[in-house]
Amino acid sequence: MKLITDVAAMQAESKRARCAGHRLALVPTMGSLHDGHLQLVRRAREVADHVTVSIFVNPTQFAPGEDYDRYPRDLDGDMGRLAEAGGADVVYAPPPLAMYQDGSSGLAWVTVERLTEHLCGPYRAGHFNGVTTIVSKLFNACQPDAAVFGLKDAQQFFVLRRMVRDLDFGIEMVGVDTVREEDGLAMSSRNRYLSGAARDQAIALSRSVFGAREAILSGRVDADGVRALMREPFSKAPLAEVEYAEVVDGELLQPVGQFRAGQTVIAAVAARIDGARLIDNAIVEVPSWVG
Repeated sequence: MKLITDVAAMQAESKRARCAGHRLALVPTMGSLHDGHLQLVRRAREVADHVTVSIFVNPTQFAPGEDYDRYPRDLDGDMGRLAEAGGADVVYAPPPLAMYQDGSSGLAWVTVERLTEHLCGPYRAGHFNGVTTIVSKLFNACQPDAAVFGLKDAQQFFVLRRMVRDLDFGIEMVGVDTVREEDGLAMSSRNRYLSGAARDQAIALSRSVFGAREAILSGRVDADGVRALMREPFSKAPLAEVEYAEVVDGELLQPVGQFRAGQTVIAAVAARIDGARLIDNAIVEVPSWVG
């Protein structure tokens, strides 16, 4: 694996790989890699023959008071995990000053409207502007033909997919199903923040979205009833503070009233547990016989 930390060097590597006839894939990450990330790298290998994994803890996607300073950083460990899993061709790990003039922010931003009005948007000021801007910068540096993202961050994926479509990036967006622990908890770098009791109660998130999926697939048509069901698992999780338990459509991510046959919806939940903000979701196609 090559380690590249400079934007111009990354662009030169991408140009060299493309001139050699390779199809390029990018897996954007903030590091602290776990098995979920490694599954993204494996998927990238399936859709391209030259894979770059970016590792950058992006300051502009952290809202005020969030965990930017303590977010786990372990580049050597991440490189080791990638090597054990078969590796990437390139690890792109730029320092903050390579991405932003002052290391923490810029003057030009990429904004996607409507899709950020609900779910995490109201709770994380500026978060999605930071995400869309940094991913645009990574696309410009790495020049991928395909970009691979985990669907645990479903809102992020749908926002970025819309950005790629509307701004004509010409990049294939590949979503990979959430990788979970044995008890169902979605894998996350923030899971390491959890104490024993908090870890046990964190499975309320997966139970919430699994319950919503089961209700929708069984033919329930009232979204408010599903929202109420999604909150029930948290009655046994007193350490959890629920931010939202919501069902939105799969196009503009707006709250749903009644489900329609064939409609794609997202049942999503966010909660703070023991200082960790965790999210989960289920992307569900409403059965064709509903209604």
